Amino acid sequence: MKERSQEPVLVVLQLSGGNDFMNTLIPYTSGDYYDARPTVAIPQEDVLPINDTLGFHPSAGPLKELYERNKMAIVQGIGYPNSNRSHFRAMDIWHTCEPHEVGTEGWVAKAVRELDPRSENVLTCVSLGKGLPRAVVSSGVPVTSVDNLEAYGVMTGIAEEERLEALEIFKHMYTPAVGAQAAMDYLGNTGLDVLKGTDMLKKAPAEYKSDVEYANNGIAKSLRDVARIHLADLGTRIFYTQHGGYDTHSRELLLHEQLMTELSGAVMDFYTDLEEHAAGDNVAILVFTEFGRRIRDNGSGTDHGSGGGAFIIGPRVKGGLYAEYPSVVPANWLNGEDLRHTIDFRGIYGTMLEQWMGVEAAPIVGGTFEQVHPFA
Repeated sequence: MKERSQEPVLVVLQLSGGNDFMNTLIPYTSGDYYDARPTVAIPQEDVLPINDTLGFHPSAGPLKELYERNKMAIVQGIGYPNSNRSHFRAMDIWHTCEPHEVGTEGWVAKAVRELDPRSENVLTCVSLGKGLPRAVVSSGVPVTSVDNLEAYGVMTGIAEEERLEALEIFKHMYTPAVGAQAAMDYLGNTGLDVLKGTDMLKKAPAEYKSDVEYANNGIAKSLRDVARIHLADLGTRIFYTQHGGYDTHSRELLLHEQLMTELSGAVMDFYTDLEEHAAGDNVAILVFTEFGRRIRDNGSGTDHGSGGGAFIIGPRVKGGLYAEYPSVVPANWLNGEDLRHTIDFRGIYGTMLEQWMGVEAAPIVGGTFEQVHPFA
């Protein structure tokens, strides 16, 4: 039997829309939190405490369990100076590590170039979901984009249509930012490589067997597909997937409850799946979002803010709290309305690149930034 590769694998999970970190990891003993959020605050008795001051959203029980098992590092107060509140620009900054100008290369794509400099494996990076995130895009760096892994096994024609659709979405999304020529250069030089992984991926769903029953939602399906491809041992080093819906300007209590249920359940099922297959020791998950939400609620939800949070999850993670939870005392609010960031997101990318993937971070993230140390 072929021995499974033990090279480190990174799963990047993007929470699109701006996750409300204050209602994910809640300062449940703070009167300032409850004063600022008369509508969307989580009642103290419903919070799932992890210590005397902080606790998880009541629908994030599986995340709390991973934390208690010492397998989740929570990075508090993640952000960057002068945080941008535009979804498109903020995500673009996170994708390219370029806060001052429009970048043309994604940080994941730069890492893939280091991991596979000769582009020998078009499955070194696999993106799960519609479209191509800027993070995985750089001219000359191949990436395989998968929306529905089932289609690879039984309906190749449809799979190719989905790939072409992903490229079309990319063109429409990024032409305004980088210009038509840059977008077309990428599509011409690199984009069609996403079709080359088709035959290689066919065996992933065919060979997969698991006792884990994933939920019937988008992020659960995507993480199941990550598990299938990882278990097929096709040489994928970075997976990129997305969970949308976090722009909770209204009806936040209901929407965020559903999002936390989906996210925490999917992450736990994925973790358990790899654990049961003895295939998780070389996998780490990075969960991030483009910004936090405003401290005060707006009567129904919360508006775009700063000072968010990220999670690093895996069997070799030293669980715990990293960096500092932003002060919720009104005198310390940024611009009188926002959480202040306490660590730069580029340092967290650097943590994953250098400490986990073994890749020099500075050329990828654009400098040297404070890192955390979450790996055993």
